[in-house]
Amino acid sequence: MTTPSATTAPGGPNGAPDIGTLKARRSRGARIAARAGGGAMRVFLILVGLFWLMPTIGLLLSSLRSPERIASTGWWKIFTAPSELTFDNYSRLLDNSTFTHSLFSTIMITVPSTVLVVVIGSLAGYAFAWMDFPGRDWWFLLVVGLLVVPVQVALIPVSKLFGEIGIFETTLGVILFHTAFGLPFAIFLLRNFFAEIPRELLEAARLDGAGEIRLFTRVVMPLGGPAIASLGIFQFLWVWNDMLVALIFADSGSPPITVALQQQVRQFGNNIDVLAPGAFISMVIPLAVFFAFQRQFVSGVMAGAVK
Repeated sequence: MTTPSATTAPGGPNGAPDIGTLKARRSRGARIAARAGGGAMRVFLILVGLFWLMPTIGLLLSSLRSPERIASTGWWKIFTAPSELTFDNYSRLLDNSTFTHSLFSTIMITVPSTVLVVVIGSLAGYAFAWMDFPGRDWWFLLVVGLLVVPVQVALIPVSKLFGEIGIFETTLGVILFHTAFGLPFAIFLLRNFFAEIPRELLEAARLDGAGEIRLFTRVVMPLGGPAIASLGIFQFLWVWNDMLVALIFADSGSPPITVALQQQVRQFGNNIDVLAPGAFISMVIPLAVFFAFQRQFVSGVMAGAVK
């Protein structure tokens, strides 16, 4: 009588597959992706980053060259003749009262628009998240619905309204317009962030005698720092780079920098010695703001993604 031989399961002890079996089961695409995730992928991403920064680098180098050199050769020639670098374009630009007034006008529009949106959006976001009042959910749905309203729809009626109350073509009118259209996103973002704060933490503060104002300033605002910083960056970049609203509502005698640069292109065309440094200055200020709050921005964007 013969005894049937036992079939040995492939793999390691207790029937577990060994490392060789696991490697064999991996597809060829997975192996290629695993190998590409190392140095090759990093080199590729660095090249993509440099390619993306090339227009900015070209603009910077063009702003540091004389108009004659700009007209005759490309900006990459600076690497073979670094002696061409000069700051004369920036000196002439900063001595230009039109440009300095435009830069000051842009700051006077951007800073109040950002501060108002952050302050009002924070208060409204806290109210929608932790305060009970009649119709709270319906009011929040109305705010969410305002997110889909495009700016172009409101240009004509708001222009008529501003004209009737006497703030058309004024800095105040531009600030109010940017604030009104920035609030729906601000309330939506901050309400969702504040709603994730543990209720026990707020209840403990209330038991200690904290009122709503103290609770908001001492507990909610410090915890909401990343989201508030993200909102401030979004609003600052949107207002600073805006040209449509500024072109319609701003004072034509002292326009923001985006409108001033557009007027330079229309009037002078090839006036690159003014356009290049002006465009770079208008670009580097929001970049500096972004990199200054980069960590808070990433934290605010990722807030709520993992609980």
